[in-house]
Amino acid sequence: MRRFLVLAHRVPVSGSFTLNDLAGGAGRMDEIARAVSTAFTLSNDLRRDVELSIVFAGAPAPAPRRIDLVGARLRYLNPDERSTAALLKNALVRSAAVDRPIESSPGLVVGPVDPAAALREFLARPGTVWLTESGGPLVDHPAAPSDFAAVVSDPYDPSDAERAILESSGAVPLSVGPRSLRTSQVLDVVQNELDRREARSR
Repeated sequence: MRRFLVLAHRVPVSGSFTLNDLAGGAGRMDEIARAVSTAFTLSNDLRRDVELSIVFAGAPAPAPRRIDLVGARLRYLNPDERSTAALLKNALVRSAAVDRPIESSPGLVVGPVDPAAALREFLARPGTVWLTESGGPLVDHPAAPSDFAAVVSDPYDPSDAERAILESSGAVPLSVGPRSLRTSQVLDVVQNELDRREARSR
């Protein structure tokens, strides 16, 4: 299983944003949507061996939310940014007044979260890596393509509290290359590297 945790800092947790301004008023939901699409979509299928969680902690109200997407059960995910953003927005809106996790659509669960606890829980998996520009080369790290877990931030840097958790967790910081890339591009490079390793091991 390939697992990713995306830290989203400025997306309105209530889902109160327009799909016509994903890069501005939606707090870079455009990039979150592209990251989801990149993590799961293939040319004519979805990656069923992927799970991706997004922790939305940027807006003060309502409480922070977490969306979990499970590739083995996921439905209604299309490769375009707008429809993916609409799927995530719908989940946030439906959960705004709910104090427990709900399945907003097949394979997509949304609910309240303690962001720090969620990050610590994810990092507790042995071998979890932190995708960051200052890390060592991903290509030199012996990550297994079938058992990979990584934390990545949205276009904004991790908060001081998140960075403290990441640095104290023992997670290996890794970089996908010498240039600063978008979150979705980072996931694309990671998936490609893991695909290559998987192909070589057959």
